[in-house]
Amino acid sequence: MGADLSKLLQDWPYEPGQINVRVIQGDDGEAKIQLRLDLGIMQMEVDGRPDGQRPRGSESLLDHHEAMLDEHEAENGSAQGFVLSEDDCRELREEAVQYYHRYVCLMVLEDYEGVVRDTSRNLRVLDLCAKYAETEADRSILEQFRPYITMMRAKALASQAIKDGETKAALLAIEEGLEALRQYSTETGQPDWFENAPEVQMLRGMRSELVPKLPTSAPTQSGELKRRLQQAIASENYELAAILRDELRLIGD
Repeated sequence: MGADLSKLLQDWPYEPGQINVRVIQGDDGEAKIQLRLDLGIMQMEVDGRPDGQRPRGSESLLDHHEAMLDEHEAENGSAQGFVLSEDDCRELREEAVQYYHRYVCLMVLEDYEGVVRDTSRNLRVLDLCAKYAETEADRSILEQFRPYITMMRAKALASQAIKDGETKAALLAIEEGLEALRQYSTETGQPDWFENAPEVQMLRGMRSELVPKLPTSAPTQSGELKRRLQQAIASENYELAAILRDELRLIGD
């Protein structure tokens, strides 16, 4: 086969304004994800690291550094002294972009379990860098992406639950996502961010569409929400309490 990709690109035209993604069978017999871009085609593995590499003998750089952290803690009794260099953090960020491209494609393909896997994985990158990066810049630079990743994970969990016919489980996934976003708003000192954030609006819109699909036994649903609200207040979990009050209002109680 020649190196010129013109025929391949002509057979799969780029469509502006859409995420053009497909699954093909690779020469190795394994499924591959392909994303059509304006200047070409990006190909990714379905499992493992998207580019198919095994850096430093691990499935990913994240797995390598987490293993190093575990080893450090075993040898020293704590994580004190464990640091990620600027190069380590840069490489982790570059790797996280690969997983971002894949989970966006997986969402389009409705592979929600894959989206949950990859978004959960990228949240681990954020947590690792926030705790152990050597410089303040590397500890904070990825935090701007936490709301989007959190939203995508909650959306995928809810979408899978809807696919399985579990409306209540879908609502719970959305509630937990909203609570995580509310905590982000509080922890970053942005009290007004929560009400205006597009990630919050997206999850609230999804929740609004789900509420009418709840079982008709509204008193039972209302009673369960009230019970959980009382528990949240008793435990001083005011973020969750606010979410539960919103849901009670949605069902008219």
